[in-house]
Parts: sequence; C-alpha cells; structure tokens
Amino acid sequence: MALRGRAWLDRFQAGCAALATRIRGARLPESGWRRGAVLFLGGATAVAVTLVLAVVYHVRFDGDNLPDHEAFSRFELPSVGRIYDANGRPLIEMAEQYRHLTPYEGIPPIVRSALLAAEDKNFFTHSGVDYTAFARVVCKLRVRTLLGRLTKLGWRNAANSAAIFPQGGSTITQQVVRGYFLKKVTDEENSDQLRHRQIPARALSAVIGARTVNMMFRKLEEIRLSLWIERTMEARFGSKRRAKEEILARYASLVYMGHGQYGLARAAEYYFGKPLSTFTMEDADKAALLAGTTKSARTYAPDSQPTERVSYRRDQILGLMVARAYLTPEQADRARKRPIVTVAPVKAKTIVVSAVVESVLDELKVLRADLDENDLQQGRVQVYTTVDARVQEISNEALEHGLLQYERRHPASSGLIQGSVVVLRNSDGAILAETGGRQFYKGRRSAYSDFNRVTKSLRQPGSAMKSLVYLAAFRSGRFDLETMVPDEPISVPNGEGQEPKRISNYDGQFKGMIPLRLALAESRNTVAIWIAGQIGMNSILETSQKLGIRTPLRSYVTTALGASEVNLRELSNAYRTIASGIVSQPRMIRKIVLDSGEEMPEVGRGPHPAGIDGRALSLIQEGLRSAVRIPSGTAHALESYGLPFAVMGKTGTTNEFRDALFVGSTYGVEGITVAVRIGFDDNRSMGQAETGGRVALPVVREILLGVYREKLVGPAPRFPGEMEQRISTYLSDGESGPDQVATGPDHTASEEHPQAP
Repeated sequence: MALRGRAWLDRFQAGCAALATRIRGARLPESGWRRGAVLFLGGATAVAVTLVLAVVYHVRFDGDNLPDHEAFSRFELPSVGRIYDANGRPLIEMAEQYRHLTPYEGIPPIVRSALLAAEDKNFFTHSGVDYTAFARVVCKLRVRTLLGRLTKLGWRNAANSAAIFPQGGSTITQQVVRGYFLKKVTDEENSDQLRHRQIPARALSAVIGARTVNMMFRKLEEIRLSLWIERTMEARFGSKRRAKEEILARYASLVYMGHGQYGLARAAEYYFGKPLSTFTMEDADKAALLAGTTKSARTYAPDSQPTERVSYRRDQILGLMVARAYLTPEQADRARKRPIVTVAPVKAKTIVVSAVVESVLDELKVLRADLDENDLQQGRVQVYTTVDARVQEISNEALEHGLLQYERRHPASSGLIQGSVVVLRNSDGAILAETGGRQFYKGRRSAYSDFNRVTKSLRQPGSAMKSLVYLAAFRSGRFDLETMVPDEPISVPNGEGQEPKRISNYDGQFKGMIPLRLALAESRNTVAIWIAGQIGMNSILETSQKLGIRTPLRSYVTTALGASEVNLRELSNAYRTIASGIVSQPRMIRKIVLDSGEEMPEVGRGPHPAGIDGRALSLIQEGLRSAVRIPSGTAHALESYGLPFAVMGKTGTTNEFRDALFVGSTYGVEGITVAVRIGFDDNRSMGQAETGGRVALPVVREILLGVYREKLVGPAPRFPGEMEQRISTYLSDGESGPDQVATGPDHTASEEHPQAP
C-alpha cells in the first residue's frame, strides 16, 4: 500500500511541476492579467494540494522512523518496583511513576462507560483518529489570535506566541500515543523555540508562531502513530475489538491522575480508598470523577475539598453517560446527589530501610549485571529479601535510643553522632536487619543514596578483633581457657628509628599470670599482643579469612588489638561464624522476580562448615560467654541488666575513644548475631570512657530483647550445659582473684585503644 501511495504521489508531483513550467513560460499580453491571476491561483492551489497530499501520504502510508512497539504491545508500562521483606511485606516502593497495570477485564463496565462517554464515544469504531471531531476543532480555532498574529508578523511576545489551535479532539488512542511514544516531544512543544528545521516549518513559524508549529507537527505525528499502532495491535491480537480493549487498558494504566498517581487503579485507591475492581453501578459518581480527572488532573481531581468545577465535570459526564445509554436518568440523578467524599490518604508507618535498599542495589548488580536501579524504578523487577521488617524496626529504634543516651551525656554532639547496626541469622548469614545510619541527619531524613556505614565504612574494630586472635591460639593446639598467660608490660615495634610502643591495659594495671579465660573476658591488651607473638600474625590472618573477613588485614602485631580496618558487616559475619561454625557470606536478596514472571534462582550461595576444628570453636564460644558471665568481663553488663537468655559477645573501643563497638550472639545455628558500631563520621573522639560496653552494648541488648520478646526468630537457644557448668565452676572457685575490678553497665574493665605503628 505504501509503495502504491508513493508512486501515485510521484506522478501527481510531476504533473504539478509541468503545470508550473507552463505558467513560467506563458507570455501574457498586458490585457491578459486576468488570465495570469487565474494561472497564479491555479498554481498556488496545486502547491497547496501537493502539500496536503504529502501530509496525507506521510500520515497514512509512510512507514519510516516508527518507534519500537514491542514493550507497548507487551504492556510494559513504567510501573512500581518493590523490595519485600522475608514475610512478603513491602519495605519500599521505587518508581518514577506510581501506577498499577490494569488489564481490560480489570476495568469495571461502569468505569469503561464513563471513560468512553467523557473521552471518546466512537472509540470502538474509529481506526485511531475520529475524523468527525475535526469540524469541532476547526470551530474552536482562536481566530482572533490568528489575525493578531498575522498583523504582527515577525514579532515575538506573549500575545503572538499564544496557541491558535484549541486543546481537545484527541481520541483515546491519540492520548495513549502522546503519553507513551511522544511524551518528550509533547513536553518540549510549549515554547518559542522551533523544534523542526524544515523550510515549511520555518515559514509557518513566521506566520503562526513556533509554539503552534510545534503543536501542528506533533499532532501530525500523533495521528500517524495512532493509525499505525491500531493496525499493529490488531495484527498482534487478531481482531479490531481485542486491539481496542488492549489500548483502552493501556490508557487506563498510563493516564496521570494527580498527586503522583498514574492510572485509574491507583487513583481509585488514593481518592476513594477502594480497589478499582470493586466499582459497581452504584459507584457511577466515582467512575465519572475518575473519568473527569483524566482530562486534567490539576483541574478536576477530586481532592479533599473539591471545587465546583469538579462537581460540574462529574455531572457533565453523568449526562453524557445517559445520552450514550450507559445510565438511566434515574441512576444519573442518584449519582449527582451523592456528595463528593474522598478519603484522607493513609500514610502507613514507614520503616527506614535506606541501608537495605542500598545493599539490595549493590547485590543486584552482582547477581544480574543486566539489572540495576532503573529496572526497579520502572517496575521491571521485584526483589524479595531476607530482611524482617519487624527486626529492622527494632534495630532502628534501638540505635536511636543509644544515640540519644550518648547525646544526653554530650549535648554539644546532638544530631552529629552516628551509628550502624547489622543483624545476621547464624545458620546462613541472611541479613535480618541493616541500619546504615541514624534516621535523621543534618536536618533531613535518610535516603538510600546516603552513606551506608555497615558496608562502606572501614574502621578499626578495636578489641573486637581479639576474639579472632584467641581463636587462632586455640586452633594452634597450644592454648585452652585455663592456660596461664602473662599480663605484664610488653612493647611492640613502632617503626624504624622509633622507640618501641609500650602496650598497656585500659585500667593501667598488670595482673601477672592469669588464666586465658580471664584475659579474654577482661580484654587484656598485653595478653593479646603476647599471644600474637607466640602464634604469629599469619595464623591470625588465616583464621580471619576462614571466618569470612575479606578486607586485607595488615600483618602488624597491633592488628591483634584491632588496628586494621574492616567494615561492620564483615566483623559481624566473623562472630556469626564463631557462633555457628558455618561459613556463609552475608546476603540480602533471596529471590528476584522479573515482570515476565520469571524467577531468578539463587546460585552458589549455600553455607558450609567453616573448616575450624570443633575444639577451637567450642573454646572461643565458651570464652565469649565467659566475658558476659564473669563480673569483671567487658560484656558483663548484659548479665547485669538481667538478660533472660544466654548471650556471648565482645566489646570494642578504638584509639582515643573514636569508635565504640559490641558484637553479641546467641548460640549455634539457631541463634542470631547483632553488631553495633557508634562514632563520628569525622573520626573525632567520643569522649573519655565512652567505650563499647557503655555506648554500643545497650543497643545490642535492646535489639536482642526486642527480637526474642516478639518471638521473631524462635526461642533463644541455650549454650551447652557442660560449657555453662565450667564457667560456673570457675566463678565458684574464685579463680577471678581478689583484686579484679568490678564492671557495671556503663564501663569496661580493661580495653586498650590500638593504633598501628
């Protein structure tokens, strides 16, 4: 058809050229001016007809530069991407346009009727363009504006750039084409900058203005694409009726309905608090309001205080529905009498999941290189995570409470101190909660583009590193918890030409020969350095890798005191491995569902045994449990607070009290691990005596209490009875010695703050 149309147009243009040649060659006598005028008018008419036919050919037959229709045909409109928690609860919606995709069958008959009455009564009969509407549009031409433009030819001001052609007259198909295929063109047309550089466009611009020319050319393309998409959809779906139904469904899902809502389904829930699918004949008033909003959401959206224009538009559409026999006059009268009642938008309590979103996006890139944030925002992907929204909320609140307690001691730091939390499931490293910072910081609410202090912040772990040192010692076979070790002055190299660095304990005391159990519980720095010298740093670094530490640690001996930097997720995972004996990298995504319905399976992420002998694991578990139960232990505050279940853990405080940490675990594969770090982003000191036991431990305690009180992860597992009995025997025998320093909830007994040479 296109080839035949082009051949016909070529023949017509050749005839017009011959006519123009005759006109140019004609020798007119002075008395033949009338004949010349006729020839001139004839030539002008021929040119005009040629232009009209060229336009008709372009609109009806030109198949060049057509857009890709596949996504449209598959109903792939931008939708809402969601990140779900472990229980299928949406944690966050991500979208550029918030809409629900509604198939034709999901549009109730009363809503279809209202749409057709308001927007396109001949929708199911025309071929994409309703030519009967052209006369109505011509009658609405702004003739005065056109005449004013002609009298001020060449001027450019607000008056002469006003639009000459009225709005309206577009079919539903044209509106769909405008909103889907020509959105950018439509957004750019309302300006005095001409968007088309062809000679006819520039000539017309001088007469009727660039804005009007932009609109004319866009309208021509809109008509061309409307005819094309109707033919394309009919070929794809097998009949004109089915094609029309599919186009109407896309219109109902695409149209903007105000307040950031797209599509009738979102609008029905937003304005009326009910699903679109539940609309019946008794909802004719609401259907008319929705149909009215499609014309102009700014003018006709049924807000909480609807204007007279909203009521007028509703009643007008109800009248049109009667005229089209969609409603009886009685039904329309009842609908008009109903007051316009909208629901107040319900703002569901939101949980801050900024760090979760950031981690999901990072993990998504690793799992599927072809998927990114844009796919979520377009609704092409739904992500299901291991995060439990209830655990996340408990973690968020606990961190805020801990920061508030610190701020009460240091009012000048209010709003500046920062923190992070991660909660892991022991059995497989699943992340149950991740908080990358406080909920409000520097005057604004946290966002997923913010710095995630769980994964992005590399900071010293302080004495929390000592657990890895002691585990390496137990792996060597040369030590157990009853081994006597020296708590005595010791020095370490401090760089070439420097005096050796003297290592001291937090309390400034040395206790001589003490059981290794006590040295671990009280976090004696001198003992950790001595053990590192006995077993070698390579042994400690190897053990760290077996526990899941991926960040390279320096081989300095002060790494035994936490001088090398790690992120909080790595540190928590090491403790999780200690608690369970299972190696698994922390993970957050458990399932990805594409918009096609395809589910992406997990690959190669199964947990496996740590490869650490059971004796060594049992000894470090008992040692960390002792740190809680021994009165002088740095984690004894957990026992002092009366925690109703058994926990093991270790504090960490870095050089000059810059960071305070605590990592606590319940026992075995059935337990969980919670890690907290608190400090300033600029690495300033938090102040004297602001240790891990004082600042971070209360946050861990609140999280553990909340999670187990709400029974979110099952009952807290017990430690082996023989392990608890050995600790009880140690306590009853008085092996801690008479000169031990008792430790209350707000301080630790003996934490050094390491610094690398």
